[in-house]
Amino acid sequence: MGKLDDFIQIEKSKYGSLFSDIEFAINSVSELLSEDSLKERKYYTRVPILKKYIELLDSIKLDKKRKSFLSFFDQDKYINILEDYKKENKEIFLQLECCSKCKCLNCTRNCGFDSCKRCTKGSRIYSCDHTKTNVSLENRTLNLLNEDTNEDDIYYVLAIIQTLKMDTRYIVIKNSRTKEKYILYYYPGISEDSYAEITKEEDFNFAASTYDSLGID
Repeated sequence: MGKLDDFIQIEKSKYGSLFSDIEFAINSVSELLSEDSLKERKYYTRVPILKKYIELLDSIKLDKKRKSFLSFFDQDKYINILEDYKKENKEIFLQLECCSKCKCLNCTRNCGFDSCKRCTKGSRIYSCDHTKTNVSLENRTLNLLNEDTNEDDIYYVLAIIQTLKMDTRYIVIKNSRTKEKYILYYYPGISEDSYAEITKEEDFNFAASTYDSLGID
């Protein structure tokens, strides 16, 4: 196979599988969820972008067959078209990959968790018992003031823990410089989130044990 054939085969294997997983999930949940509930799910509104990419792969493959021979320049031209499309939709592709691994993908329960409503770029629900606690893995950074230096420190956001019983959210973060981990109360806002030191020992123990039980770090 040529360079373009190899590229298309690899892309179809990866994104064709991703598209199939999400389409299967949509077909599974669509009869049990309202249209409004479906639209809250990020994969439902974004999957047409992925479908178009699959169709673009098929179209280029067919065009190549018709021409029977393509120079290296022509093959690179087609590959650049495909790469440009992925680059333009990079965040959507990343989110769909996260959605495919998310516990909400095939779930039809009408739970009280934030789930897709507060999903941030690159995050996914990693653990959920549907009634008490769920945990999302995050992929972002956070700047918080270091009171000792009076300068901002950068933290990796590792997870958000939400508990319905106590109506509380916790954020697990790691200092990018010292690698130390911290757990804070987390209060998501409309325009800006806020955080606070955990003052109750039982709250800290609950959040710490919940995160440790995941065995991911």
